This record gives sequence, C-alpha cells and structure tokens, in this order.
Amino acid sequence: MQKKKTEIPEKHTDDNRSTLIEMITEKARFLRLNALALNNRTLHAGAALSSADIIATLFYQILRLDPQNPQWEQRDIFINSRGHACEPLYVAMADLGFFDWQDLEKIEDEGCHLHGLTATTTPGIEFSTGSLGSALSLAVGAALAQRIFKREGQVYIVTGDGELQEGLLWEAAMSAGHYQLNNLIVIVDRNGYQIDDRGTEEVMGLEPLEDKFAAFHFAVQRINGHDIGQLLTAIETAQNETTKPSVIIAETIKGKGVSFFESGHVHCGRFGRDIDVELYHKAIGELQG
Repeated sequence: MQKKKTEIPEKHTDDNRSTLIEMITEKARFLRLNALALNNRTLHAGAALSSADIIATLFYQILRLDPQNPQWEQRDIFINSRGHACEPLYVAMADLGFFDWQDLEKIEDEGCHLHGLTATTTPGIEFSTGSLGSALSLAVGAALAQRIFKREGQVYIVTGDGELQEGLLWEAAMSAGHYQLNNLIVIVDRNGYQIDDRGTEEVMGLEPLEDKFAAFHFAVQRINGHDIGQLLTAIETAQNETTKPSVIIAETIKGKGVSFFESGHVHCGRFGRDIDVELYHKAIGELQG
C-alpha cells in the first residue's frame, strides 16, 4: 500500500477549477491503488474501482466532516449503500485521519473495526450496510431528522445500480419525494453489472431510470461518473435544489482503470486465492500508468 499522506486536504474554491479537478483526479488514483491493495483481504474490486471517482469527489471536496469529531452535529451524513464496496471509502477515511492508516492492514482480522462490509464499528461510518436496497430508507430517515433538528448537514448516499431492483428502495424514494427532502442527494454508481457479472438490463431492466426517479419527484441528472468536473457540477446543482430530493445517475465502468477487470466486468475475487497473484502486479502497473 502507498504511504499515507499525512496532511488533510483543505476544501478548494472555484478560483481555480482545473487545479481542483487535478487534485481530486490524483486522489481518485490514490484510492484505486490502495483499494486494490486491500483486495487480498476483501472481495469486491469491480465496484470499488468504479466508485473511486465518486468517493474522491465527495470526501476530498464536498462533504462537511470533522475526522477528529465524527459526531459533529452539523456534519454532512454519508451512507455507503453497497456495504461491500468499502475499499476506497476506508482508504479515504484513513487518509483523512478518521482512524490510523495501519488499520487498513488489519481489515477483517479478529478485533479490527474494519470489516468487509461498512459497519458502525469504524469511526465515521454512520450506518452498518450490506443488505442491498435498504440503505435509502436509512438516508430518508436521516434527512428527515436533519430537517426536524434544523441541522445544516445534507445527506449523501452512494448506491449500486443492481440494488435498484429492490422494492424497498422505491418505497424509500416515494417517501423522499413526498416529503420534498431537498437535503437528500443520491448518487447511483451505474456500472451496468451485478454481483454475478451479468448486466442489470439482462437480470431485471432498470431503464428508463431517469423517468422512474422523476416519477418519484426527484430532480434527476445523468453524467459520466468518471468525469470529476461533471461530478462537481452535478453535486453543486443538487445542493442548490430547493423543493426535491436529487439523484445523480453516474455512468461508470466496472473495474475502472484495470483493462482485464473492465473487459471481464470483474466484481469479486481475492488476489492469491481466486485471482492469480501475478495479475495483481499487472493491475497495479496499469493504475500507476
């Protein structure tokens, strides 16, 4: 794993947009490299790599958080709906100082707070997740609580696309629209493939996805989820929404950054067990460019 950069990045302004985009792009590469290094202990390389740009944009620029005070009342709330896509999230949180960088090397060890699914044992994790489709209900509850207690923080949730086939999620979406939760921003990692590496449209078609969310009274945007500029603009637009919850459908590539992951839509597998360990070095080489 790369050595942790000890400084905590400060939020940038729009004074130099290109510098901001370059910084986040480099952080996304940093997340991918270190997330892949965790893949000898965890299982979900495909989703981890497809979501790295989203996680980097949120954690290094958008989210209002205090790593030294994770329960700060005015914080933004982030929910990782796909608990299994935990690797880039853990790397970002360690880099920012929520917990020691060395903890990453103990993930899934007995007594370690880090698990293969995000859980509240880890400082800064708001909810334990992993039951796909259920986390939007948690996000709706959190957004309602923020409103009731008049807290400034917004609620952000990153979901997979396969879990949008769950009925519970659409019940939560109906509630979000009904209560006009403009403090709720949903980002869908639309990589097009599910856990068994079949396409979502083959398993249970989701399209037209924009129309579905719009019918539930969401403000809808669809973007390239690997374009940092588009991610920033879409999130800023959602932050300024006054009457509706927002959803950003971020089109991504499963296994982004590693050619043989992208072409095979790889989701699961541990280097040295399910995947030839020699491919690890090839994958790292591709990510390093």
